[in-house]
Amino acid sequence: MKFPQRMTVVDVAPRDGLQSLPKWIPTELKIRMIDRLSEAGYPVIEVSGFGSERALPMLKDAEEVFAGITRRPGTIYRGLAPNAYGAKRAVNAGADEILGLTIGSATYLKKNQNMDPEKGIAEAIQAFQTAEEAGRSYVAAIGMAFWCPYEGLIPEEKVVYIVQRFYDAGIRKMYLAGSVGMEDPRHVNHLFTRLNDQFADIELGFHIHNVSGMATANIVAAMDGGAKWLEGASCGIGGGIAMPASVGSVGNFASEDLVRLLSVCGVETDVSADEALAAARDIAEMLDIEARSHSMLGCTRELIRRAP
Repeated sequence: MKFPQRMTVVDVAPRDGLQSLPKWIPTELKIRMIDRLSEAGYPVIEVSGFGSERALPMLKDAEEVFAGITRRPGTIYRGLAPNAYGAKRAVNAGADEILGLTIGSATYLKKNQNMDPEKGIAEAIQAFQTAEEAGRSYVAAIGMAFWCPYEGLIPEEKVVYIVQRFYDAGIRKMYLAGSVGMEDPRHVNHLFTRLNDQFADIELGFHIHNVSGMATANIVAAMDGGAKWLEGASCGIGGGIAMPASVGSVGNFASEDLVRLLSVCGVETDVSADEALAAARDIAEMLDIEARSHSMLGCTRELIRRAP
């Protein structure tokens, strides 16, 4: 296995984490949450989403949140833009980086964004062009890149086709999302390796969920396949908004566990494992939630060595 010397960790809790919570989080609390993640040293924070209020009611205050945060020098503050109009809103709100989105599963894309695959690709490309004109960084997300609850295994050729379309449009930063957390490490490793071999000058990230419990194996598989950054959410909150009711919680992989995993593997990040855990504790208290992470339960080497 190949472990990189350094890995960027992105925290998506303020957007992907909060978008599916069953309770409204006041704007002031969202701002405090983001500022706490900034204090922890996360190099990229996904602040909010600029979709329709109908699709993302929990994020309808995106502009107000961006206006209220304290920006830490060196941190990139990202906004989700699921269509071209959303990209314009994100630019106007001051997002440093725009996140476009399409889905590897046509069925989920229709349920989530009410688009067919070609429309989804076209909207993401238009969002990229908007970001380029404004001088902002852009990342194209490919959701359901491995497995979908409606379609099952996503053929690799579908993902390769989407990457090719984005590449031809000039996009060089993309991420593959295990949007349900049911992918397996062999598939993850093969797809990352294949894409990095075929498109040598792209940067690929991995957006991680953990329903199956295989996230840690998938993280290692993605790094071995050439992933350049990894995405989790503080406290392990969040998930998809168009899942079958029977799927239940599809929370993101907890950032505090992700940072600790990288730390014990000797992979450098911009966040210390202890600071990631401290931030998660504060955020869990702010949101009045129970964090879904092993670190929060005391499952760390340091705490176990000190146990009576």
